[in-house]
Amino acid sequence: MSKFRNQHMKISWDALAGSGNGECAADASLAEKSALVGRLGLMMLSVGAGAYRVRAAMNKASRAMGITVNADIGLLSIEYTCVSGSETYTNAISLSRTGVNTDRLNHLRAFADEFERLADCVSIKEAFSLLDEIENAVPHYSAPILGLAAAAACAAFTFLLGGGLVEMLGAFLGAGVGNFIRKKLLDRRITLFANVALGVAAACLVYIGFIQAAEALFKISHSHQAGYICAMLFVIPGFPLITGGIDLAKMDLRSGLERIFYALLIIFVATITGWLFAYAFDFWPAKFLPQELSPALKLVFRLAASFVGVFGFSIMFNSAPKMALYAGVIGMISNTARLELLDFTNVSFVLAAFLASLLSGLLASAAKRFTGFPRLTITVPSIVIMVPGLFMYRGIYFLALENISEGSLWILKAAFTVCSLSLGLIAARVLTDKNFRHNS
Repeated sequence: MSKFRNQHMKISWDALAGSGNGECAADASLAEKSALVGRLGLMMLSVGAGAYRVRAAMNKASRAMGITVNADIGLLSIEYTCVSGSETYTNAISLSRTGVNTDRLNHLRAFADEFERLADCVSIKEAFSLLDEIENAVPHYSAPILGLAAAAACAAFTFLLGGGLVEMLGAFLGAGVGNFIRKKLLDRRITLFANVALGVAAACLVYIGFIQAAEALFKISHSHQAGYICAMLFVIPGFPLITGGIDLAKMDLRSGLERIFYALLIIFVATITGWLFAYAFDFWPAKFLPQELSPALKLVFRLAASFVGVFGFSIMFNSAPKMALYAGVIGMISNTARLELLDFTNVSFVLAAFLASLLSGLLASAAKRFTGFPRLTITVPSIVIMVPGLFMYRGIYFLALENISEGSLWILKAAFTVCSLSLGLIAARVLTDKNFRHNS
């Protein structure tokens, strides 16, 4: 007997797929067609796709079967009505949790594209079997690999924020342990607040232990405490922040607001957890020591760190190696361009973020033509490294100390940067995608 009872009861999709008597999907009953449309939409929703992408997949399947669908899509639920002539079928379905899985998103997008051609050839039962294969596919990476990916990404993030070797090593160890533990907790279906808090707590403790040991053994400076926040940046929810902004641009207000609020919940739990440990161990968000590097050498290291950071985040999103490689190259170009703009021009950090995000979106659109990967699976990982987790932490840190002016300044910087990143991707999508550009 199960030790706990599921709050979200599981849908028996096989029972909704019909008898499987060989009837093609286009000739199935409206209830069976609606079940397929709903399941496809729910699976798209479960892998982190925004409302625009979910609705596009549902529309493709509906058109292929000769029906019309109208859907209201949130972060965890879909209410939709399918229409065939004078007959209608309305359903409401929901998830117990959400996440990001770019490889599964790619396969679901391919299924929706292929189903437009196969609706007259396959039955609903056969289509459900194909979805079963996608849903039951084993993730590419185990918990240790995901821990290593987070470690490498956060170490690279540390350098890009101005940290040195000591801070990078501390972030590597802390993020690696923290994401490994969080992955194990997610596999056990531990609830959101607990898995975020425990993962961040582990990362913080490892970083604190490393720095204190280094101070005692090697007499390093207290200034190396500045990298503390970098060990917990693996939890910063860049995916829902960006997809939420895209949904708002398409007037999917429910989905957009729910995604942004979900991201804010994660940020709040993570930063409060980090603040508690920092307060307990007297770790302050100090500035990094200057990096004694020539402009040319710094450029080379920035290119390498940007690639490693984006590649690591892509692996954390379960991207296939080739997909992660493309995202890494695009992120390497756009993020390095952003940092060089900030160093050598008078461009504000807001405009630099917008231009870098725009560049990522344009490069991803070009790459889509010969890779076939959905833009979302390449663009979002490439700009997650630009999401200002350090600004967010400092804002919460100073607000918790009742330093309202300093805390508000960092929070506003973070908010403007995230908005600029979303607007850059939206602008790129408007320029390159006529379906996104028009209301319909």
